[in-house]
Amino acid sequence: MSFREKLKKFFRPKPKEEEKKPKTFTEKVKEFFKQLLFAAIAAFFIITFIIQNTRIPTGSMEDTILVGDFVLVNKFIYGSSSPKYIPFTEIELPYVRLPAFKDPKPKDIVVFEYPGDRDQLVPNEKGINYVKRCIGTPGDTVEIIDKVVFVNGKEFWRPSFIKYYDSYNRNNMKPLPKGYKEYDIFPKDMPWNRDNYGPLVIPNKGMKIPLNIYNVEQWRTTIDREYGKRVVDVKNNVVTINDMPVSSYIFKEDYYFMMGDNRDNSQDSRSWGFVPRDLVVGEAFITLFSWDRDIPFSQLFKLLGSIRPDRILKLLY
Repeated sequence: MSFREKLKKFFRPKPKEEEKKPKTFTEKVKEFFKQLLFAAIAAFFIITFIIQNTRIPTGSMEDTILVGDFVLVNKFIYGSSSPKYIPFTEIELPYVRLPAFKDPKPKDIVVFEYPGDRDQLVPNEKGINYVKRCIGTPGDTVEIIDKVVFVNGKEFWRPSFIKYYDSYNRNNMKPLPKGYKEYDIFPKDMPWNRDNYGPLVIPNKGMKIPLNIYNVEQWRTTIDREYGKRVVDVKNNVVTINDMPVSSYIFKEDYYFMMGDNRDNSQDSRSWGFVPRDLVVGEAFITLFSWDRDIPFSQLFKLLGSIRPDRILKLLY
Protein backbone atom coordinates (compact mmCIF):
# COMPACT_ATOMS: atom_id res chain seq x y z
CA MET A 1 0.00 0.00 0.00
CA SER A 2 1.39 3.31 -1.06
CA PHE A 3 1.94 6.23 1.26
CA ARG A 4 -0.94 8.12 -0.40
CA GLU A 5 -3.34 5.21 0.16
CA LYS A 6 -2.27 4.93 3.80
CA LEU A 7 -2.90 8.65 4.26
CA LYS A 8 -6.36 8.41 2.73
CA LYS A 9 -7.22 5.48 4.99
CA PHE A 10 -6.04 7.38 8.05
CA PHE A 11 -8.19 10.43 7.30
CA ARG A 12 -11.16 8.46 6.02
CA PRO A 13 -14.27 9.22 8.13
CA LYS A 14 -14.90 6.44 10.59
CA PRO A 15 -18.26 4.72 10.43
CA LYS A 16 -20.78 6.04 12.92
CA GLU A 17 -21.19 3.96 16.03
CA GLU A 18 -24.35 2.03 16.20
CA GLU A 19 -26.96 3.85 18.17
CA LYS A 20 -27.42 2.47 21.64
CA LYS A 21 -30.55 0.56 22.18
CA PRO A 22 -33.02 2.31 24.48
CA LYS A 23 -33.12 0.85 27.99
CA THR A 24 -36.02 -1.32 28.94
CA PHE A 25 -38.26 -0.46 31.88
CA THR A 26 -36.62 -3.19 33.98
CA GLU A 27 -33.15 -1.82 33.23
CA LYS A 28 -34.26 1.70 34.17
CA VAL A 29 -35.65 0.44 37.49
CA LYS A 30 -32.42 -1.44 38.24
CA GLU A 31 -30.36 1.66 37.41
CA PHE A 32 -32.54 3.82 39.68
CA PHE A 33 -32.19 1.52 42.68
CA LYS A 34 -28.45 1.15 42.04
CA GLN A 35 -28.06 4.95 42.21
CA LEU A 36 -30.32 5.11 45.27
CA LEU A 37 -28.21 2.48 47.03
CA PHE A 38 -25.01 4.37 46.19
CA ALA A 39 -26.49 7.63 47.56
CA ALA A 40 -27.61 5.85 50.75
CA ILE A 41 -24.15 4.35 51.30
CA ALA A 42 -22.51 7.75 50.73
CA ALA A 43 -24.95 9.45 53.14
CA PHE A 44 -24.39 6.74 55.75
CA PHE A 45 -20.62 7.17 55.49
CA ILE A 46 -20.85 10.99 55.80
CA ILE A 47 -23.25 10.91 58.76
CA THR A 48 -21.28 8.17 60.53
CA PHE A 49 -17.74 9.44 60.10
CA ILE A 50 -17.70 13.08 58.95
CA ILE A 51 -20.59 15.49 59.63
CA GLN A 52 -23.94 15.03 61.32
CA ASN A 53 -26.90 17.33 61.82
CA THR A 54 -28.50 17.42 65.26
CA ARG A 55 -31.56 19.31 66.49
CA ILE A 56 -31.38 21.16 69.82
CA PRO A 57 -34.39 20.23 72.03
CA THR A 58 -33.52 22.07 75.28
CA GLY A 59 -32.34 25.52 76.35
CA SER A 60 -29.27 24.49 78.34
CA MET A 61 -26.92 26.22 75.87
CA GLU A 62 -28.90 29.46 75.50
CA ASP A 63 -28.15 31.98 74.20
CA THR A 64 -25.23 30.43 72.32
CA ILE A 65 -27.52 27.75 70.86
CA LEU A 66 -31.31 28.12 70.88
CA VAL A 67 -34.10 25.57 71.08
CA GLY A 68 -35.02 24.76 67.49
CA ASP A 69 -31.53 25.23 66.08
CA PHE A 70 -30.26 22.59 63.66
CA VAL A 71 -26.55 22.28 64.34
CA LEU A 72 -23.81 20.65 62.27
CA VAL A 73 -21.39 18.44 64.19
CA ASN A 74 -17.82 17.76 63.07
CA LYS A 75 -17.39 14.08 63.98
CA PHE A 76 -13.98 13.22 62.52
CA ILE A 77 -12.07 15.94 64.42
CA TYR A 78 -12.29 13.99 67.72
CA GLY A 79 -12.07 10.59 66.02
CA SER A 80 -15.42 9.33 64.75
CA SER A 81 -16.55 5.78 65.43
CA SER A 82 -18.59 3.19 63.59
CA PRO A 83 -22.19 2.70 64.84
CA LYS A 84 -22.41 1.49 68.43
CA TYR A 85 -26.00 0.26 68.23
CA ILE A 86 -28.22 -1.44 65.68
CA PRO A 87 -30.39 1.39 64.23
CA PHE A 88 -33.64 2.05 66.13
CA THR A 89 -32.61 -0.36 68.90
CA GLU A 90 -30.37 -0.37 71.97
CA ILE A 91 -28.58 -3.55 70.89
CA GLU A 92 -24.85 -2.85 71.12
CA LEU A 93 -22.44 -3.52 68.28
CA PRO A 94 -18.66 -3.91 68.34
CA TYR A 95 -17.26 -0.65 67.01
CA VAL A 96 -14.00 0.94 65.92
CA ARG A 97 -12.85 4.53 66.43
CA LEU A 98 -10.84 6.39 63.83
CA PRO A 99 -7.72 8.35 64.88
CA ALA A 100 -8.51 11.81 66.28
CA PHE A 101 -7.10 15.08 64.94
CA LYS A 102 -7.36 16.51 68.46
CA ASP A 103 -9.00 15.93 71.84
CA PRO A 104 -11.72 18.19 73.26
CA LYS A 105 -10.29 21.31 74.84
CA PRO A 106 -11.75 24.02 77.09
CA LYS A 107 -14.26 26.33 75.33
CA ASP A 108 -15.19 23.66 72.72
CA ILE A 109 -18.91 23.03 72.20
CA VAL A 110 -18.99 19.24 72.45
CA VAL A 111 -21.61 16.70 71.41
CA PHE A 112 -21.46 13.48 73.43
CA GLU A 113 -23.50 10.48 74.42
CA TYR A 114 -25.26 11.03 77.73
CA PRO A 115 -23.48 8.82 80.31
CA GLY A 116 -26.55 8.49 82.56
CA ASP A 117 -27.79 10.04 85.78
CA ARG A 118 -25.38 10.42 88.68
CA ASP A 119 -26.07 7.02 90.26
CA GLN A 120 -26.90 5.08 87.08
CA LEU A 121 -24.61 2.47 85.60
CA VAL A 122 -26.17 3.06 82.16
CA PRO A 123 -28.73 5.67 81.02
CA ASN A 124 -32.40 4.80 80.67
CA GLU A 125 -32.08 5.24 76.92
CA LYS A 126 -28.74 4.61 75.20
CA GLY A 127 -27.29 6.70 72.39
CA ILE A 128 -28.90 10.01 73.41
CA ASN A 129 -26.68 12.95 72.45
CA TYR A 130 -26.17 16.05 74.60
CA VAL A 131 -24.54 19.37 73.64
CA LYS A 132 -22.53 21.27 76.29
CA ARG A 133 -19.48 23.47 76.70
CA CYS A 134 -16.23 21.73 77.67
CA ILE A 135 -15.07 23.36 80.91
CA GLY A 136 -12.44 20.97 82.21
CA THR A 137 -10.17 18.38 80.62
CA PRO A 138 -8.40 15.34 82.15
CA GLY A 139 -6.37 16.34 85.22
CA ASP A 140 -7.94 19.82 85.58
CA THR A 141 -9.42 21.09 88.85
CA VAL A 142 -12.82 22.77 88.50
CA GLU A 143 -14.33 25.10 91.10
CA ILE A 144 -17.33 27.44 91.05
CA ILE A 145 -17.45 30.39 93.44
CA ASP A 146 -20.64 32.48 93.48
CA LYS A 147 -21.49 31.32 89.93
CA VAL A 148 -18.01 32.15 88.57
CA VAL A 149 -16.11 29.17 87.13
CA PHE A 150 -12.44 28.66 87.93
CA VAL A 151 -10.20 26.04 86.30
CA ASN A 152 -6.84 25.29 87.91
CA GLY A 153 -7.25 28.37 90.10
CA LYS A 154 -7.87 30.82 87.23
CA GLU A 155 -11.20 32.33 86.19
CA PHE A 156 -12.56 30.48 83.17
CA TRP A 157 -13.31 32.37 79.95
CA ARG A 158 -16.93 33.54 79.82
CA PRO A 159 -18.87 32.73 76.63
CA SER A 160 -20.24 35.76 74.76
CA PHE A 161 -23.85 34.61 75.21
CA ILE A 162 -23.60 33.20 78.73
CA LYS A 163 -26.89 33.24 80.62
CA TYR A 164 -27.60 33.02 84.35
CA TYR A 165 -31.29 33.79 84.67
CA ASP A 166 -33.50 30.79 85.49
CA SER A 167 -37.18 31.68 85.01
CA TYR A 168 -38.35 28.30 86.29
CA ASN A 169 -36.69 28.03 89.70
CA ARG A 170 -35.02 31.30 90.68
CA ASN A 171 -35.98 34.77 89.58
CA ASN A 172 -32.75 36.59 90.35
CA MET A 173 -29.01 36.19 89.94
CA LYS A 174 -28.25 35.83 93.63
CA PRO A 175 -26.10 32.68 94.03
CA LEU A 176 -26.95 29.87 96.38
CA PRO A 177 -24.85 30.28 99.55
CA LYS A 178 -21.65 28.33 100.05
CA GLY A 179 -22.29 25.31 102.26
CA TYR A 180 -25.89 24.95 101.07
CA LYS A 181 -26.21 21.37 99.86
CA GLU A 182 -28.17 20.38 96.77
CA TYR A 183 -28.88 16.67 97.06
CA ASP A 184 -28.79 16.01 93.33
CA ILE A 185 -25.25 17.36 93.00
CA PHE A 186 -22.27 15.35 91.73
CA PRO A 187 -20.37 13.71 93.38
CA LYS A 188 -22.83 12.17 95.79
CA ASP A 189 -22.81 13.40 99.41
CA MET A 190 -20.71 16.51 98.71
CA PRO A 191 -21.86 19.72 100.51
CA TRP A 192 -22.00 21.70 97.25
CA ASN A 193 -24.52 23.38 95.00
CA ARG A 194 -24.51 24.54 91.37
CA ASP A 195 -23.32 28.06 92.31
CA ASN A 196 -20.66 27.11 94.85
CA TYR A 197 -19.10 23.88 93.71
CA GLY A 198 -15.84 22.01 94.21
CA PRO A 199 -12.92 22.05 93.97
CA LEU A 200 -13.15 18.82 92.00
CA VAL A 201 -10.29 17.07 90.17
CA ILE A 202 -11.22 15.55 86.80
CA PRO A 203 -9.72 12.06 86.43
CA ASN A 204 -7.26 11.25 83.69
CA LYS A 205 -6.08 7.85 82.51
CA GLY A 206 -3.55 6.52 85.01
CA MET A 207 -4.53 8.91 87.83
CA LYS A 208 -4.45 7.26 91.26
CA ILE A 209 -6.88 8.23 94.02
CA PRO A 210 -7.19 7.00 97.63
CA LEU A 211 -10.35 4.97 98.15
CA ASN A 212 -11.94 4.50 101.57
CA ILE A 213 -15.31 4.38 103.31
CA TYR A 214 -15.40 8.19 103.51
CA ASN A 215 -15.11 8.92 99.78
CA VAL A 216 -16.34 5.71 98.17
CA GLU A 217 -19.75 7.17 97.28
CA GLN A 218 -18.07 9.98 95.36
CA TRP A 219 -16.37 7.53 93.02
CA ARG A 220 -18.56 4.42 93.10
CA THR A 221 -20.52 4.96 89.87
CA THR A 222 -17.53 6.24 87.86
CA ILE A 223 -15.52 3.13 88.79
CA ASP A 224 -18.48 0.81 88.16
CA ARG A 225 -18.90 2.31 84.68
CA GLU A 226 -15.26 1.59 83.85
CA TYR A 227 -15.93 -2.09 84.59
CA GLY A 228 -19.36 -2.06 82.94
CA LYS A 229 -20.97 -3.59 86.01
CA ARG A 230 -21.42 -3.03 89.74
CA VAL A 231 -18.06 -3.92 91.31
CA VAL A 232 -17.60 -1.41 94.18
CA ASP A 233 -18.80 -2.50 97.60
CA VAL A 234 -18.08 -1.94 101.29
CA LYS A 235 -17.60 -4.97 103.55
CA ASN A 236 -16.66 -4.68 107.22
CA ASN A 237 -15.69 -1.02 106.70
CA VAL A 238 -13.33 -1.96 103.87
CA VAL A 239 -13.84 -0.91 100.26
CA THR A 240 -13.74 -3.77 97.78
CA ILE A 241 -13.63 -3.96 93.98
CA ASN A 242 -14.70 -7.31 92.58
CA ASP A 243 -14.61 -8.61 96.17
CA MET A 244 -10.94 -7.66 96.54
CA PRO A 245 -10.02 -5.19 99.36
CA VAL A 246 -8.53 -1.94 97.98
CA SER A 247 -7.22 1.33 99.38
CA SER A 248 -6.76 3.14 96.09
CA TYR A 249 -7.90 3.11 92.47
CA ILE A 250 -6.21 3.93 89.13
CA PHE A 251 -8.53 5.27 86.44
CA LYS A 252 -8.61 3.57 83.06
CA GLU A 253 -10.02 6.47 81.00
CA ASP A 254 -9.78 10.20 80.45
CA TYR A 255 -12.75 12.31 81.51
CA TYR A 256 -14.22 15.74 80.79
CA PHE A 257 -16.38 18.22 82.71
CA MET A 258 -19.23 19.77 80.68
CA MET A 259 -21.52 22.70 81.47
CA GLY A 260 -24.28 24.55 79.64
CA ASP A 261 -23.91 28.23 78.82
CA ASN A 262 -27.35 28.72 80.40
CA ARG A 263 -25.72 28.19 83.78
CA ASP A 264 -28.83 28.38 86.00
CA ASN A 265 -30.97 26.12 83.82
CA SER A 266 -28.67 23.32 82.70
CA GLN A 267 -28.43 19.70 83.77
CA ASP A 268 -24.74 19.05 83.25
CA SER A 269 -21.62 17.61 84.92
CA ARG A 270 -22.57 19.39 88.13
CA SER A 271 -25.56 17.04 88.31
CA TRP A 272 -24.52 13.78 86.67
CA GLY A 273 -20.73 13.80 86.54
CA PHE A 274 -17.89 13.23 84.12
CA VAL A 275 -18.03 12.41 80.41
CA PRO A 276 -15.58 9.63 79.43
CA ARG A 277 -13.52 10.15 76.27
CA ASP A 278 -15.13 7.25 74.43
CA LEU A 279 -18.59 8.90 74.63
CA VAL A 280 -17.43 12.07 72.84
CA VAL A 281 -19.13 12.31 69.42
CA GLY A 282 -17.93 15.56 67.87
CA GLU A 283 -17.72 19.35 67.94
CA ALA A 284 -20.73 21.55 67.14
CA PHE A 285 -19.45 24.32 64.87
CA ILE A 286 -22.31 25.98 62.92
CA THR A 287 -26.06 26.52 63.07
CA LEU A 288 -27.43 25.29 59.76
CA PHE A 289 -31.04 26.39 60.27
CA SER A 290 -33.38 27.51 63.04
CA TRP A 291 -37.09 27.83 63.71
CA ASP A 292 -39.64 27.52 66.52
CA ARG A 293 -39.92 23.79 67.22
CA ASP A 294 -43.06 24.25 69.34
CA ILE A 295 -45.15 25.09 66.26
CA PRO A 296 -46.66 21.87 64.77
CA PHE A 297 -46.08 21.01 61.10
CA SER A 298 -49.85 21.26 60.55
CA GLN A 299 -49.42 25.05 60.89
CA LEU A 300 -46.94 25.20 58.02
CA PHE A 301 -47.17 28.92 57.22
CA LYS A 302 -46.80 29.88 60.87
CA LEU A 303 -43.84 27.49 61.13
CA LEU A 304 -42.16 29.03 58.07
CA GLY A 305 -42.77 32.48 59.55
CA SER A 306 -40.85 31.45 62.68
CA ILE A 307 -37.59 30.89 60.75
CA ARG A 308 -34.71 32.86 62.32
CA PRO A 309 -32.69 34.22 59.35
CA ASP A 310 -29.97 35.62 61.62
CA ARG A 311 -29.13 32.10 62.81
CA ILE A 312 -28.79 30.45 59.39
CA LEU A 313 -25.13 29.43 58.83
CA LYS A 314 -24.13 31.09 62.11
CA LEU A 315 -20.74 29.96 63.40
CA LEU A 316 -20.71 28.76 67.01
CA TYR A 317 -18.03 29.81 69.49
